[in-house]
Amino acid sequence: MYNQYSRYTTSYTGKKKKRNLFIVIIILIIAAVIAGFFLKDLFSSKNKSGIDVMNYDDISPFDEIGSDENENENIKNQEDVIMPEPVKVKGVYVTAWTAGNPDRLNHYIELCDKTEINALVIDVKDDRGQITFRTDISQNSTASTNIIRNPEQMVSDLKSHGIYTIARIVCFKDPIRSVENPELAIKDKNGNVWTDANGNAWLNPYESGSWEYIVSIAKLAAKLGFDEVQFDYVRFPTDAKIGEIDHGDIIYEKGKTAIIGEFLEYAKKELKYDKIYVSADVFGIIAVSKIDSEAIGQNIETVLQHTDSVCPMIYPSHYANKRQNGEGQIINGKLFEIPDKQPYEVVYNTLLVIKAYTEYLNSATVIRPYLQDFTASYLGAGYYQEYSSKQVKEQIQAVYDAGFEEWILWNASSNYSENAFK
Repeated sequence: MYNQYSRYTTSYTGKKKKRNLFIVIIILIIAAVIAGFFLKDLFSSKNKSGIDVMNYDDISPFDEIGSDENENENIKNQEDVIMPEPVKVKGVYVTAWTAGNPDRLNHYIELCDKTEINALVIDVKDDRGQITFRTDISQNSTASTNIIRNPEQMVSDLKSHGIYTIARIVCFKDPIRSVENPELAIKDKNGNVWTDANGNAWLNPYESGSWEYIVSIAKLAAKLGFDEVQFDYVRFPTDAKIGEIDHGDIIYEKGKTAIIGEFLEYAKKELKYDKIYVSADVFGIIAVSKIDSEAIGQNIETVLQHTDSVCPMIYPSHYANKRQNGEGQIINGKLFEIPDKQPYEVVYNTLLVIKAYTEYLNSATVIRPYLQDFTASYLGAGYYQEYSSKQVKEQIQAVYDAGFEEWILWNASSNYSENAFK
């Protein structure tokens, strides 16, 4: 009786232990699943503290954005984005007012249909700080306008004619955003918003919130269907009043050319999956003058590394003449006393210098110069000439002779010497 009971008890106890062990294992598995869920959420939240949600006012742009080696390596490991077939651009700039006027825009569509012109550069954000169509990016702001009433239809119409569309975005010259958000603005030595000689305030390239705002507009251009975003005024101001600016100690930690380069690197990375090409306008003078390069923060080598295309503005009128400095401008070892009167030579020699940079860096970045199609009468009698088809053709030929294939003409009023086009 005792032995039978003992055997029964032992058997029952063993079964009970097994059942309890099974229950414990089930509880542990459930606990592990729950813990894993919360840990995943926790780490996911940390990983999501990137560009889209971080507080840009609380970080340094060059400490947190585009400088993390692991993050860069992760992007390299991701599947490459297949970009649209590149276009060899021969274009003209048109103002937003021109693009927003159907009759005037049709003129440029016909120009593209009938001549070698195949691209239009259109203001999406201009140097007044205006976004040229309605958008909720700048809620409660005067930045949004309706100059272009239906941007989606405009882009669609242009592309139906095979026209390459370039969205011009003025970056740091912005008298609207910098006033409405003074924490993003360049300051004077008293801590107030600095303004240039024309009364324009500028966004501070050292403020990461400025970066986010500019790139958000570029992303909108991509969503509208633009083929390329072109950053203009991607620099620090050049003005008689720049001596009043106070950037603080940060300028000694990170120079102007470095921070402009890091902005472009950040923008390029942010726009990678929007399938839009990125270009930047730079002064042509930076290729031949280190002093000018450092003053405005545009370094030709740096810009080449972080864009698909570089658009040096090689306007002969923008080089120094002998009235201004007693000598003129040295370009590629040659002295030009009155550069505006030698458009071919100025463009050709500047591009040879830039070409040397591209070859030294083994850069595949496209060089697409802006050429002058306006008369710079403000230079004074004897120091300028009337620009027409002749001068435009000379500059275009200089581009080809220097070994490049692309170009854009600039006229602030969008009035061009159309007889110059094939």
